[in-house]
Amino acid sequence: MLWIPVTIAAAAFQVARNAAQRSLMTGAGPWGATLVRFLFGLPFACVFATVALIVAPHALSFNPAFFAWSALGAFAQIGATAALLVAMHRSSFALGTAFQQSGLPFAALIGFFVFHDHVSPAAWSGILLATAGLTALSWPRGIDGPRDWSAAVLGTVSGASFAVSANAFRQATHALDLAHPIAAALVTVAVVQAIQTSALGGWMLVFNRHSLMSVLRSWRVSMGAGLFGALASSGWFLALALAPAGLVRAVGVVEMPIAALAGKRLFAERISRWQWLFGGATAVGVLLAALA
Repeated sequence: MLWIPVTIAAAAFQVARNAAQRSLMTGAGPWGATLVRFLFGLPFACVFATVALIVAPHALSFNPAFFAWSALGAFAQIGATAALLVAMHRSSFALGTAFQQSGLPFAALIGFFVFHDHVSPAAWSGILLATAGLTALSWPRGIDGPRDWSAAVLGTVSGASFAVSANAFRQATHALDLAHPIAAALVTVAVVQAIQTSALGGWMLVFNRHSLMSVLRSWRVSMGAGLFGALASSGWFLALALAPAGLVRAVGVVEMPIAALAGKRLFAERISRWQWLFGGATAVGVLLAALA
C-alpha cells in the first residue's frame, strides 16, 4: 500500500507546482508556463535518478518499448498541461484542478480495456462516485450570463490526455525494470522530462521565442515550480509503477481539497457550498477506491 501515501504526497506537490505555473501564465502564456515544469524540473529529476542509482544500482533495460511509451506519455502530458493551465485561467484554480481530475474515468477505462489492469468492484464503485462528484463540481454555472463551456471542454481534454500519459508512464516503468520500481520510476521521470524539454523548448525557440525569454527571466519562480514538479512527477511515476493508473488517479483526487484551500489563500477564491457538497462525495469515492 506504499502507493497511497506516495500518491497523496505527489498530489500536494502538484498543487504547489500548478500554483507557481499559473502565476507565470500572464507573461509566458500557456506554452511557456508548460515548459517551466519540464525545463526547470529536469535538473532535479536527474539528481533524483542519479541518487537512486548510486544508492541501489540496477541493470536497467533501456529498450525500444521503454522509449516508445516514454515518448507517448511525454507528448500527451505536454498537451494536457497546456490545456489545464488555460482551463484554470478561464475558471479558477480550484475548478481547474477539478477539470484535471476528469482523467480519472479515462485512466481506469484505458487501464482496464487496453492493459487489462485488475480493478475490484468496490474500487470501480469508488471511481464512479468520484467521477460523478467531479462532473457535478466542474459543471459550468452561469449567473449573470451564458454558461462558459470552454474551460470545461479544455479541462476534459486535459484529463483525457493525462489519462493517456499516466498509462503510458506505467508501461514505461514496467518496460524499464519491473523488479525495482523506485529506480525505474525516477529514471523514467528524467528521460521523459528530457524528451519534453527538448521537444517543447526547441519548438518555442523557433516559433515562440518571446514566451521562452519570459520563462527564463522568471527563473526564480520557475525554479520553485521545477522543484515541486520534479517531486510530484517522481511520486506519480512511483505510484503508477506500483498500482493501476485508475486507482492512482482516484486517490490523486485528494489534490482537489488541497487546491481549493490553496486557491482561497493564494488567489482569494471563494469555495461555495456546491463545491463543498460534491467535493465531499468525491472524497468518499476516493476512500472506496483506495481501501478496496
